[in-house]
Amino acid sequence: MKSKVVIIGTGLVGMSYAYALLNQGVVSDLVLIDIDDSRAEGEAMDLNHGIPFSPRHMNIYAGTYSDCKDADLVVITAGVNQKPDESRLDLLDRNADIMRSITHSIMESGFKGILLVASNPVDIMTQIVYDASQLPKEKVIGSGTSLDTARLRYEIGHQINIDTRNVHAYILGEHGESEFVVWSNAYVGAKPIKDVIKSMHAINFEDLDHIAKRVKNAAGEIIARKSATYYGIGISLVRITSAIINNENRILPLSVLNQGEYDCAHIYIGLPAVINKDGIHHIVELSLDESEKASLKHSANTLKYYYDQLH
Repeated sequence: MKSKVVIIGTGLVGMSYAYALLNQGVVSDLVLIDIDDSRAEGEAMDLNHGIPFSPRHMNIYAGTYSDCKDADLVVITAGVNQKPDESRLDLLDRNADIMRSITHSIMESGFKGILLVASNPVDIMTQIVYDASQLPKEKVIGSGTSLDTARLRYEIGHQINIDTRNVHAYILGEHGESEFVVWSNAYVGAKPIKDVIKSMHAINFEDLDHIAKRVKNAAGEIIARKSATYYGIGISLVRITSAIINNENRILPLSVLNQGEYDCAHIYIGLPAVINKDGIHHIVELSLDESEKASLKHSANTLKYYYDQLH
């Protein structure tokens, strides 16, 4: 089946994503666009040399914004990087103008597919792309808390020695400082996490707090050691891409536009949503406890405050 993805930005995140796409053989056509044309060409050349060992043949090449016209999915990974001791929200002013410029160039091609944003701060950048694109909200998506949730599942699974694929738990809200764990809806297999605590000596309620803190601080810890994070988000983007290309109707925690599904500001924010070939099918409404409702409101208000600074 023919499927075309365009990546805007051939930095560490964009190329980690591209490399993971090649290894998993998710798409048939992959186009790389960067302000540095030579870099995009070099990255395409390098990736092409791995095609003999990939699961399927892929057409990989450096392109221009005109290549977006018939793409199923355009993924924006461009932008300036987060510095040590800098929050994702500190990136706001530096990346907002970049997002508007990129989006206008994409839309000038006649693009009608799905836009996926990974640039930070991702919730606000996704809102900016939505505003600039004039596409339906279902077709403008941010990577949201998908990576944070993967980190959470890893930490829980590591703590109790259970395969992370059997851990079902979400981090929601901002992809950043105000994110929170939905412990009321966390399960290991079909067993609520609170029942797991009662039946196992490997984990206790204090451990849950430590796990949440490790997840929230993970990006900063990685940046302090190697200047940037990119492998985890690259693979997260492939998971989202697969759900779209293969029409999976998969539930993922993504940055989506809340329009009354949850009692918080109407803003792009990390929420569980069903995603398929048409984009966001619907937002999944979880029963949150009072503490989680307050955390979601706080997170949404934080994002809205910073977003409003742009106007």
